[in-house]
Amino acid sequence: MEFNDGRFVSKEHRELVQSASESADPLSVSPLQISTSPKSPRSPMLKSPKGQGSKHVSGKSSSPKMGSPKLGSPRSPRTSMSPSKGSPLKYDRHSHSPRDGLPKKGGSGGKGTWGGLFDTEDNRFLDPKDPNYDSNEEFENPNTRKSTADIIEYKKMATVIVEEYFATDDVVSTANELRELGMPGYNYYFVKKLVSMAMDRHDKEKEMAAVLLSALYADVIDPPQVFRGFCKLVESADDLIVDIPDTVDVLALFIARAVVDDILPPVFLKKQMVSLPNDSKGIEVLKRAEKGYLAAPLHAEIIERRWGGSKNKTVEDVKVRINNLLIEYVVSGDKKEACRCIKDLQVPFYHHEIVKRALTMAMERCQAEGQLLDLLKESAEEGLINASQVSKGFGRMIDTVDDLSLDIPNARGILQSLISKAASEGWLCASSLKSLSVKPEKSSLEDSAAKIFKMKAQSIIQEYFLSGDILEVSSCLESEITTSTSSDELDAIFVKRLITLAMDRKNREKEMASVLLSSLFFPADDVVNGFVMLIESADDTALDNPIVVEDLAMFLARAVVDEVLAPQHLEEIGSQFLGQDSIGSKVLQMGKSLLKARLSGERILRCWGGGGSSRSGWAVEDVKDKIGKLLEEYESGGDVREACRCIKELGMPFFHHEVVKKALVNYIEKKNERLWCLLKECFRSGLITMNQMTKGFGRVAEALDDLALDVPDAEKQFICYVDRAKAARWLDSSFSFTKQGLAKENGACH
Repeated sequence: MEFNDGRFVSKEHRELVQSASESADPLSVSPLQISTSPKSPRSPMLKSPKGQGSKHVSGKSSSPKMGSPKLGSPRSPRTSMSPSKGSPLKYDRHSHSPRDGLPKKGGSGGKGTWGGLFDTEDNRFLDPKDPNYDSNEEFENPNTRKSTADIIEYKKMATVIVEEYFATDDVVSTANELRELGMPGYNYYFVKKLVSMAMDRHDKEKEMAAVLLSALYADVIDPPQVFRGFCKLVESADDLIVDIPDTVDVLALFIARAVVDDILPPVFLKKQMVSLPNDSKGIEVLKRAEKGYLAAPLHAEIIERRWGGSKNKTVEDVKVRINNLLIEYVVSGDKKEACRCIKDLQVPFYHHEIVKRALTMAMERCQAEGQLLDLLKESAEEGLINASQVSKGFGRMIDTVDDLSLDIPNARGILQSLISKAASEGWLCASSLKSLSVKPEKSSLEDSAAKIFKMKAQSIIQEYFLSGDILEVSSCLESEITTSTSSDELDAIFVKRLITLAMDRKNREKEMASVLLSSLFFPADDVVNGFVMLIESADDTALDNPIVVEDLAMFLARAVVDEVLAPQHLEEIGSQFLGQDSIGSKVLQMGKSLLKARLSGERILRCWGGGGSSRSGWAVEDVKDKIGKLLEEYESGGDVREACRCIKELGMPFFHHEVVKKALVNYIEKKNERLWCLLKECFRSGLITMNQMTKGFGRVAEALDDLALDVPDAEKQFICYVDRAKAARWLDSSFSFTKQGLAKENGACH
C-alpha cells in the first residue's frame, strides 16, 4: 500500500482501476459512471453502458481514525464520499477538470489552433477524458494542478511589478520583488511582459526596460530565460503589431540593444530566422535588427542613445568614473571591487575606454603596470570585458601612440611590450591589431614645437569663435608658422584642430570654421593631410560626437564647394582608407553623394546657415543681383580692389562662375576693357579659380545664340576671348568651342 498526496491507495485499488479502464469500450457513447445510492452512500454502484449489465464493487471503508480525506468534489459536497478500495474515479455531472471552470486552454484554444502564446510543455494538464489519459500519471504528478495556478499568479504579479517599476524607476526593489516570487522557471514571461509593455509607451519606459534587463541579467534572471523571453517576443510579433503598429522597428531595437548590452548572444538572430516562417513579422524584426541597427557604423553608441541613454549619462561622466575607479584600484588593490565598479557602469559597449585608460596609466606609472594588467586579464577571462572591446582598446592606443610620445618617452616601445605580455597570457588576439613598429623620431618637426603649437592653435580658434575676426587669425598664424621650418605640418595640425573644435559646437561655429578655412589659403596638400588626420582619429571623436561621419562628410564637401580642395583630392584621401567598412570610406562616400546632388553647391553652403554667422545664406537671385550691381559700379569708375573685396564678401566661391559670365557678356556688349582687367586681377589673386573660369566661359558659350540677337558678332568676339584666356592660362588648353556654320577667323580682339 502507498500514501500519495495524503490519500490511501492500495495496490489492488490501482490494478482494479487500470483493468476497468482497459476493459471499457473507447467507442462507447455512454461513459463509465459511478452512481451513489442514497441507501448506501459508502457503497457506490459501478454502472456500465446499456446492454452490458452492471457490477457491484464493494470494499472496506478506511478507518475514521486515520483522518483520510474524502474524494468527493469540493464544489459538490452532497456527492462526496469516503474512498473505498477499488473505487475508480467517478464521472458525474459536476466538473472534475483540473482547470476548475476556467476557459478551455485559457481562452486560446479551439479546434485547429496552436494554443496560447505562453503555453509550454510544463503547462499541460491531466484530463481524464483525454484518449491518452493514464490514471497512474495523476498519482505520480500531484503538482500538475498546482502549476496552473502558479503560472496564472505569476502573470498577475509580473504585470504589477512592471507597472510599479515604470512608476518608481527602482531597479533594486524590482529585483527583490522578482526574487520573492520564487518561480525562476517563469522569468521568461517577465522578460516578454516587460518588453511588450514598454513597446507601447514612451522612450523613457523603453530605456528603463533595457536598463532593468541589463541589471537583472544573470543575477536574478538566468541567461536561458532571457533568451527564451526574446524568442517568445519574436514569435508573437504578428500579434503585437495589431496593437503596436511600429512593432517591427521597436522590437528590432530592443533585440539590438540586448545584443549591445551583452545579455543576448548575436547567434540569437540566426537561430530564430531558421525556426520562424518566412512570411512572419518575426523575420522582419530580425532582419531589421541585424541590417538596420547592428550593421550600422558606430552602432553601439547610436543604439545606446536611441532612447535617451542610460539614465542620460554623458560620455564625460563615464570617463570620470572610469578614471576614478582605476585610481582607487591602484591605491587599494581590491580587484573584486574594481570589477564590481566596472559592471555597475552598465556601458559594455564602452569598455574599450577602460582598456585604453588602464594602458595609459600603466605606461605613465611603471610601478602599477603589473597591477593594471592583472585587472584587465581577470576582466577579460571572466567575460566582463569581451575580446572585441579589449582589441578595440589596444587599437586606440596604437592610433594615439604618437601623441603619447610627447609626454611618455619611448611610448612605442612600452606599448609594444604591453601587447606582447597580453598576447602571451592569452587575453589579447595580437593578430587583430595594426602593426606597431618602432619608428625613428621625426626630424622635420620637433615634438615640443608641435605640442606648443597645438595649445596656441586651440586658443586662437576659441578666440575666433568669439570675435569672428579672420584677419586676426591670419596674422597670428603667420607669426607662428613663419618661425617654423615645417609650416606644412603645422597647417595640417591647425586644420584638424579647427574642424574638431567646430564639430563639438553649434552650426554657427561650423560655418565660421568653413569660412576661415577658405580664407586662409592653405596649400591643398596641407588641407588634405589635415582631413586624413581627422578621419584617422574619427573613432575617438565618435565617442563625443556620434554623427562624426556626417559632420566630416559635410566639411569635406564644403571644402570642395569652397574650392579649398579639388574633386581629385577626394580620391587622394580615399587611397589611404581602402577598407569598405572603414570610417574613411564612409566619409568619402557620403561626401561624394552630397556633391552629386542637384544644386549641391547652394545646399552645402546653406547647411550651417551660410555667411559664417547665424543668419541664413544669400538666395541665388540676390547674389545675381549683387554681382550685376558691383560690375556696374566698377564699370563706372570703381576701384578694382574694392570690386574684388565685394566679390569675396559674397561668401559664395562656388558661384564665381556667375561673375565670369556677367563680366564676359558685358565685355562683349560694351567692349569695356576694365571688365577684362577685373577678371585678370581676380584670377591672379586666386579669388576666381580656373574651374570657375571654365564654368563661366562655358555658360557664355551656351548663351551665344541669344546674345547674337543683340550683338551680331558675339560668336566671333567670344572665340578671340577664349584664345586670350588660354594664353593667360585662365583656361586649360583642352577647352574648345565649335559651332556649325561658324568659320574661325584670325583678327584683332578688342
